[in-house]
Amino acid sequence: MTMIDAAILALRLVVGLTMAAHGCNHLFGPGGVAGTAGWFASMGLRPPRVHATLSGAGELAAGIAFAAGLLTAPAAAFIVGSMAVAAIIAHRKNGFFVFKDGYEYVLMLAVVAACIAAIGPGKASLDRALGIDATLDGGLGLAIAVIGGVGGAAVLLAVSWRPKAQAE
Repeated sequence: MTMIDAAILALRLVVGLTMAAHGCNHLFGPGGVAGTAGWFASMGLRPPRVHATLSGAGELAAGIAFAAGLLTAPAAAFIVGSMAVAAIIAHRKNGFFVFKDGYEYVLMLAVVAACIAAIGPGKASLDRALGIDATLDGGLGLAIAVIGGVGGAAVLLAVSWRPKAQAE
């Protein structure tokens, strides 16, 4: 294993386990699914309980898969999509910086996930062990992560996001 493989592994573990923990928080954190659903409803996601359940379960599953290097590009697509939705509905209005609840953090997670999809999961991955790493990385991996993630986010927002109109 090279230093590059070790660096990719470290990035996969940090981003993947962060996403898994985030999904667990949606499902089992304070307020559980009901609390997450209430928060999602306040931002205009409909139906909120469905979104709370699916985002929590999806972030948990995609995070574990990404950390393990299993179907890395599709897992990255879920991370990119989830972070795009969060950036648009929760953080965009606050600007860039995370200390102002801006989109800095979610942008970083999405970009790292997309870059790993392009580079490939490295030698210490289940994709490598299963022999599928060379088929889902490079340009195809990047396309899966970015087009799949941003496209999925766009469809979800078009179908399910109904923000309340701001009073003038």
